[in-house]
Amino acid sequence: MLIPKMAYLTKGVGKHKEKLTSFEMALRDAGIAAQNLVKVSSIFPPNCKMVSRQKGEAVLLPGQILFVVLSEQATQEPNRLIASSVGVALPKDRSTHGYLSEHHSFGENEKKAGDYAEDLAATMLATTLGIEFDPDKAWDEREEVFKMSGKIVNTRNCTQTAMGAKNGDWTTVVSAYVLIMDWMEPK
Repeated sequence: MLIPKMAYLTKGVGKHKEKLTSFEMALRDAGIAAQNLVKVSSIFPPNCKMVSRQKGEAVLLPGQILFVVLSEQATQEPNRLIASSVGVALPKDRSTHGYLSEHHSFGENEKKAGDYAEDLAATMLATTLGIEFDPDKAWDEREEVFKMSGKIVNTRNCTQTAMGAKNGDWTTVVSAYVLIMDWMEPK
C-alpha cells in the first residue's frame, strides 16, 4: 500500500530561452529536479507528518520515483506576472484525510494566488466534513467559519510568483507538495 508518511512544501523559479530548460531550472530551484516526478491528485494522507523542506530533501535520491501535487505556470512575455500555488487544508482529526489544491495564474500576486489555493483546499475539506458555509462569502470570512467549526485546524499555501524575463526568455514557476513514502524515511 502506498500511503505517504511525510510530506513537505517547496517552490522554485527558472528562466531560460528554452521552455523545457526553464521548467528544469524551476525544479532545480525547488530541489526536485533529480527525481522522476509523478503527479497525484489532491488528498492529504491520514496521519501524514508535515516536515521542513530540508528534512524532506534529506531522504531524496537521484532517479527515484517521487509523488507530488504540482502546480506550474510559464510565460515568454516580458514582465508578465505568473504564479503557481499549492494549498493545504488539514482536519483536526488527523486519522482522516485532508485536501491539497493546485492553482496557477497570470496577473495574481503571491497573496492573491496563495489565498485562492488555500481557499480551494479548505472548501473541498469543508464539504467532506459537513461544515455549512456560504460559498459566496470572501475567503477571510469562510476561513473563520472553517476554523471556528473545530474540524479544520490548519490551512496554508506555498506560492511562487515571478515576472516574465525582460529579454523574452521563458520564465517558469513551480509549487509542489512532495509526498514521502515510509521506505524513503531515514532509519
